[in-house]
Amino acid sequence: MASMKNIKLRIKSVESTMQITRAMKLVASSRLRRAQQRVLDTRPYHQVLDETLSEIASSNSDFDSKYLRKPTEDSKILYIVFAGDRGLAGGYNSNMFRMIEEETKGKNYCVLPVGKKAVEFCKKRGDEIFTESFPLVGELSVSDCFEMARLVCKGFADKEYDEIKIAGTFFVSPLSQVPRLQQLLPFEPKECEGPRPVVLYEPDPQEVFDAIIPEYISGKIYSIMCESAASEQGARRMAMENASNNAAEMIESLSLTYNRARQGAITQEITEIVAGASGDE
Repeated sequence: MASMKNIKLRIKSVESTMQITRAMKLVASSRLRRAQQRVLDTRPYHQVLDETLSEIASSNSDFDSKYLRKPTEDSKILYIVFAGDRGLAGGYNSNMFRMIEEETKGKNYCVLPVGKKAVEFCKKRGDEIFTESFPLVGELSVSDCFEMARLVCKGFADKEYDEIKIAGTFFVSPLSQVPRLQQLLPFEPKECEGPRPVVLYEPDPQEVFDAIIPEYISGKIYSIMCESAASEQGARRMAMENASNNAAEMIESLSLTYNRARQGAITQEITEIVAGASGDE
């Protein structure tokens, strides 16, 4: 009877856990729809901005800007790393951290962590942290992205570091999220194919380019934030769905064990009653 009681308590415990995972799945699904739409809205803007900056940079053979400064062999790299504020999202955080560990081996670098888990990861490794002013992704606003861009552009212009790279998880589909690393500075112009219209920039292309770069960096940061937010919700939705399915299978297995134990106990009682009745005769 004690064994049956323990099984019954365990079934109730798993049922309670399954209710939580189902609720978290529904919340993640709701947030995923909004985050996914935000990703689709931001992608075209940054594609056009990339093309515009590349066109300005390649419009003049004598074009030179501080944001095109080539890194040296012993250059210092600033990594902007996006991770989640919470766990329970499958491999969302661990995949990102694994990529960063591989990327930073043997390099001179510092980190600007964005997200509670990213801050904890950097502190645990003893990394040099550029700033801890953005510890929560969920509370990050557009103005925060502009402030972040201002800080990193100033650091690059002052030669505190020679490269800026941003790491985020790109949303492919609700079932697939891929951690990627992109270079922000120095800016690498893309090859412009085909004939280009002649555009006159006032006062000159370089000044226009230098004025747009901080806006470009802030836009990139916001874009990666949107991608990472959608990826986190997609990963959490799948993790909670898998947890709910596993809990349902566990309940089914425990129920079968409970019924077998109950059947065995009933059979034993009947056997004892029959044996007692035979002894009385």
